[in-house]
Amino acid sequence: MKVSILAITLMALLSKGPEPRTKEMAVKGPWNKNPVIAHRGAWKKNNLPENSIASLKEAVRLGCFGSEFDVHMTADSILVVNHDAEFLGLPIAKLSYQELLAKKHSNGESIPTLEAYLKEGMKQKRTRLILELKPSKISQERDLQMTTKAVAMVKNLKAETWVDYISFSYEILKHVKVLQPKANVAYLNGDASLEKLKADGFYGADYHLAVYKKGEWFQKARELGLTLNVWTVNTADDMNWFLDNKVDFITTNEPELLFEVIKSRKK
Repeated sequence: MKVSILAITLMALLSKGPEPRTKEMAVKGPWNKNPVIAHRGAWKKNNLPENSIASLKEAVRLGCFGSEFDVHMTADSILVVNHDAEFLGLPIAKLSYQELLAKKHSNGESIPTLEAYLKEGMKQKRTRLILELKPSKISQERDLQMTTKAVAMVKNLKAETWVDYISFSYEILKHVKVLQPKANVAYLNGDASLEKLKADGFYGADYHLAVYKKGEWFQKARELGLTLNVWTVNTADDMNWFLDNKVDFITTNEPELLFEVIKSRKK
């Protein structure tokens, strides 16, 4: 029985695995060409509220590669942006969004919804939006429900180009990859090998600075085509150490200082 050339070609394409992701593929485009990711936005120097629209705007103004922010889900399934599980003492998972509006940030902002945050971030095309999905203490089922809603919102707003995902939950990130296979996802917890991240199609590791100082990460990541982000780096000495080791991204509460360090190294 003869098999047509077309059929053979189709079979070859279907059996072929995904192309390896390279760092050049991951960051090409109009994005700012620097390693600076503002942690919870750029808030500290100007005393802005963390994870606020104002701190996002400041990260954009500074020219950061990315602005990191944290997402939780309210009792009525509204996705909101806040670092902790409580907003100014109000437990996010136990209250409705309307109940959270009882308190405001110091600059008068209400707690941002994910929708509002993404829409603000999409007004520009230079700073990426680093979306951290926060696992709750309620159940994994609820975490995956939050993840499904977040990815659906990113898709509905056509924000895929702007958004990378990070989380301390490996299961959350694996669920993101099911829902959005081409999404960039990076793991935060520091307990997975680079080989495991590669095998699961992750973009890279996003580990605490102490993790990277204990092992051989940098050469291996380059060999595997993975990116390395480090958090949270707030001193010039640590910034220089990671820049010397050619880390891809540095998450910091001090983006202004990091820009100064980068500038000083070019002299």
